[in-house]
Amino acid sequence: MLLLSGCSTFGSKSSASKVSQFKQDTSVGTEDISIAAVGLVDVPYRYGGNTPKGGFDCSGLIVYVYNKAAGIKLPRTLQLMSAKGRSVEDQPPAPGDLVFFNTTGEKYSHAGIYVGQGRFVHAPSAGGTVRLDYITTPYWAAKFTEARRFTPQ
Repeated sequence: MLLLSGCSTFGSKSSASKVSQFKQDTSVGTEDISIAAVGLVDVPYRYGGNTPKGGFDCSGLIVYVYNKAAGIKLPRTLQLMSAKGRSVEDQPPAPGDLVFFNTTGEKYSHAGIYVGQGRFVHAPSAGGTVRLDYITTPYWAAKFTEARRFTPQ
């Protein structure tokens, strides 16, 4: 449980109604981010990890992908990331958007990179690997809190 504590927001809408928008993808030109993220599936999870060779935790994966694929430098913690970019509430998500989840009762406790068609890439937990999951599955839909969009400076 502690391993995910650094890697979610509560809004006025229910989580289930928020993820309904993930059925209608759009493009904002950040597909390179999602392609890079998919390329890291199966890299081992490692708490504090931030390289393909050393493994990733959820925020390390995000920082690495955004920097390498788009030249966007993000802070290392989810709490600081959540203050950057802009919320995409009430808009269809786009590949490359960050998706945040509340998995531990903390506002921003887990995050991943949306890659389109209702799927996201994330580094979920110790003993696992970076993986591709559907945001619409009951577990992730119930934990989803916000999507944010980042564009190159």
